[in-house]
Amino acid sequence: MSATAQENFSGTRPVAPQHAFDEARLSQYLRAHLEGFRGVLEVQQFKGGQSNPTFLLTAGEHRYVLRRKPPGVLLASAHAVDREFRVIRALANSEVPVARAHLLCEDEQIIGTAFYIMDYVEGRVFWDSALPGMQREQRAAIYDELNRVIAALHRVDPAAAGLADYGKPGGYIARQVARWTKQYRAAQTERIEAVERLIQWLPEHIPLEGQTRIVHGDYRLDNVIFHPSEPRILAVLDWELSTLGDPLVDFAYHCMAWHMPFDTLRGLRGVDLDALGIPTEEAYLQRYLSRVGGQSVARADWTYYLVFNMFRLVGILQGIVARALQGNAASALALETGKRTRPLAEQAWELAQSALVQH
Repeated sequence: MSATAQENFSGTRPVAPQHAFDEARLSQYLRAHLEGFRGVLEVQQFKGGQSNPTFLLTAGEHRYVLRRKPPGVLLASAHAVDREFRVIRALANSEVPVARAHLLCEDEQIIGTAFYIMDYVEGRVFWDSALPGMQREQRAAIYDELNRVIAALHRVDPAAAGLADYGKPGGYIARQVARWTKQYRAAQTERIEAVERLIQWLPEHIPLEGQTRIVHGDYRLDNVIFHPSEPRILAVLDWELSTLGDPLVDFAYHCMAWHMPFDTLRGLRGVDLDALGIPTEEAYLQRYLSRVGGQSVARADWTYYLVFNMFRLVGILQGIVARALQGNAASALALETGKRTRPLAEQAWELAQSALVQH
């Protein structure tokens, strides 16, 4: 599975027909608006990514990345490339490593949808949470760096970064539950009983809210670029779901890997963590809390955060299924990925029932 995942999602491929655009028009636009752009434009599409189609642009000695909204009918508020561009720009001088963002184009006449351009960052992207082929010490260092960077993000003062209005203050979880319920309904293709139960359970058990910070929304191993040879993150990618909110909820999403079966992409459940050199979820959480200056988190609250994030992922997967059926999903494996929707919903509901015991 791991080798296949690395092959399926790494590198580039020719542009998919449903994502093709007028490359000459783009080249003309970039010559006029992107300083230093010169040479013949070549376009390839990255294999990875399910949401916003992403392209490698080569021109002369420069390489850039273009992220665009997908074509077709889109869910409201989804695929917000303008927000991605804004947050990457705002974090440029922080401890959070991001690619240099150059320009945002909201003129749909250029390539059909809004897009932005950032630097291409050379490095490694890992698609398997178990990090096959590495030494224990290497895995431990990579996970510690993942932990360090998300803690650095959650220490950023939104107002100081110019992002005080990047999300609404307070009520984050309630809004997120409502949003992902709406997103799920908009993309629903079948009735899943576990999802119906979660939709009822989640609003009734919201914990007290913590501090407000910038949350990434999709922070995971394959959304960061590591240095080609060092256990050092050079850029955090895919800020589409970022907003202001409760950082512990964001961190719990990142920790879902410990709850996903090892035979599915990004899962760690069922692997020998100690043998691999990967920390337990509890040790990883404690390291994060020490880095952000937090004291502790109640077990029932932590379980709720995990349940909510599983539900949220159910909504994301359902959106992938809906786009695949429309024919405009970013990944050729979209329908296969979407098959995880029902089992994940059932796992989330089972975990929700365990939360009642913890109170």
